Amino acid sequence: MLLVVTMKRRLIYLALFPAFVVGLSLSGCAPSAVPSVTDTAKAQASLTAQQRREIEEERRQLDLIPPPSKARYMAVKTLTQWENPYLTVQGGMVTLHVVTADANPSQLGLGGSLRPMGARRQDLNVRIGELPAALNAVPQSSWPYGRVVAVEEAHEIPVAARPEVRRNLEAVVKTLGDLGVVVYEGSF
Repeated sequence: MLLVVTMKRRLIYLALFPAFVVGLSLSGCAPSAVPSVTDTAKAQASLTAQQRREIEEERRQLDLIPPPSKARYMAVKTLTQWENPYLTVQGGMVTLHVVTADANPSQLGLGGSLRPMGARRQDLNVRIGELPAALNAVPQSSWPYGRVVAVEEAHEIPVAARPEVRRNLEAVVKTLGDLGVVVYEGSF
């Protein structure tokens, strides 16, 4: 008796299976509706190709700035004397510090109380993904040492945030390298 019931269940299941498959395909749950691994890989490849094209365009724009002069930027010992853009890497963002060029061409009073360098310094908070566009927005006159950027970690980072800041620092250094910008991690 048990054998007959089991056989009847199998026959019922086999009879209902085609209807179940048809119901799945009509409800939009067909196997073709699920993205395959190759479709996902193709989408990621096209995304990275698009990102590479964007980075190449940003790099071409930054190539208008002359190559770095190592003799000039290696002589700078403090960030207060640094005239090129520099970055402070933080947990969720990067601060881009830019010193605009002095509008007065004479050397009279340069750096004094009438023409302080700090008055020409601007600080901009930027997301890491927008860093290439932000660097391209910096005027060419603000790059006196050439295509070199000083990079530092933010000061007084909480212990819990240090891994995130380290990852962001690595991402910033990679982005700058992709853009052809020299990274100066001097001991300021």
